[in-house]
Amino acid sequence: MVPQGPTETLRETAMQADDPVLAPGHNFVTITEKVIAIPLRRGTPLWWIGVFAIAFGIMNVMLLVIAYLFIKGVGIWGVNIPVGWGFAIVNFVWWIGIGHAGTLISAILLLLKQSWRNSINRFAEAMTIFAVMCAALFPVLHTGRPWLAAYWLFPIPLTMGVWPQFRSPLIWDVFAISTYFTVSVLFWFMGLIPDLASMRDNARTTLVQRIYGMLAMGWRGSARHWKRYETAYLVLAGLSTPLVLSVHTVVSFDFAASLLPGWHTTIFPPYFVAGAIYSGFAMVLVLAIPLRALYGVEDMITMRHLDNAAKVMFATGLIVAYGYFMEFYMAHYSGNPWEIFMMTNRSNPSVGPYAPAYWALIATNIAIPQLLWLRRVRRTPWMLFLVSCVILVGMWLERFVIVITSLHRDFLPSSWGFYIPTRYDWAVFIGTLGLFTSFFFLFLRLMPMIPAFEVKTLLPEAKVHK
Repeated sequence: MVPQGPTETLRETAMQADDPVLAPGHNFVTITEKVIAIPLRRGTPLWWIGVFAIAFGIMNVMLLVIAYLFIKGVGIWGVNIPVGWGFAIVNFVWWIGIGHAGTLISAILLLLKQSWRNSINRFAEAMTIFAVMCAALFPVLHTGRPWLAAYWLFPIPLTMGVWPQFRSPLIWDVFAISTYFTVSVLFWFMGLIPDLASMRDNARTTLVQRIYGMLAMGWRGSARHWKRYETAYLVLAGLSTPLVLSVHTVVSFDFAASLLPGWHTTIFPPYFVAGAIYSGFAMVLVLAIPLRALYGVEDMITMRHLDNAAKVMFATGLIVAYGYFMEFYMAHYSGNPWEIFMMTNRSNPSVGPYAPAYWALIATNIAIPQLLWLRRVRRTPWMLFLVSCVILVGMWLERFVIVITSLHRDFLPSSWGFYIPTRYDWAVFIGTLGLFTSFFFLFLRLMPMIPAFEVKTLLPEAKVHK
């Protein structure tokens, strides 16, 4: 055996330490067979039926509560004066944030030519679409009588000559979110077309073949098709990239454009965007870790994917932590008594009744995620799964603290109030979790959750031409 020099030894150690984005032993055929076998070949597993039944039941409970809400009005919620924004806005911002990771993985990492995105971008894009659907539900419900009030959010020239207030960030919320949802759906469907054609060609029944054939839109894999596909895909990626930054920036203007202490701060736009990517990658990991084990795709969603996603999540988490400290610092540095009181009301248990929620937020969003400094935590799936769940809870608490603690104590003590969410608030929120899970599980059952054609580009034989 020829002894190795120090350079060869270091190279070997680095290769062992860095997992591949695709496990060896695959070729073009095995990748296609493994990906399309999940919706086409395998039967419906019992765990899928059980989880879907529970999620679908929860979603139907939410629909019943919404029907009752339309009959009775938003008085069944815990909103009051001065807390006119409650769970509806908290959950709206939380769900919008979760949807950001899918677009970042699909668009920004594509433009940056990061190959490790290829196995996780498909279900991350689906996650984005379903999260935006859940988010869009809350502003409509918050109007109380959508058939009388919701249409005022759209710029329809009425016969009365009344237009929406275009200087209001609430109107721009509608524009930003509707654009984000439209582009996300187009981007997701565009990426599905080559794999839908593979499912069409491998379907065993005529009905299934025709359904996937219609969805594949005549794809034949010719050079002309691939050229047009890559051009359209890059254009959509270019359109999606600014949306990642703009959507949650516009959502942050709902707060930052006001004069309310606790909301009126210039750090909100970047701080909200970082928080959105933070919670979005946490949801990606919460979905990816069990799915890779349940479907046996650890060779395509490898530890390198989990490690890289954990690093991105941790980096944005540090930005969020910086935002917390700067918010606290600037309130005291400004000398504004109202801002100082707001931060004291949030953090001091002897002053503010919501201080436990604030310190729970600090623990879940700053303290516990520091475990991600450890390589062992990032590369141990169950540990990473638990940390990601904690971050999702922490990001929800962040929105709760921002919305509620800034409203419940007005400038005059005679105007102080207290917000307690009712069972109807909780039912709608938990119902959106059921809605998200139901749609996501239908996607897993009917569509390829891993883009086979993009994974094939990782093979050595795909890199013939430089």
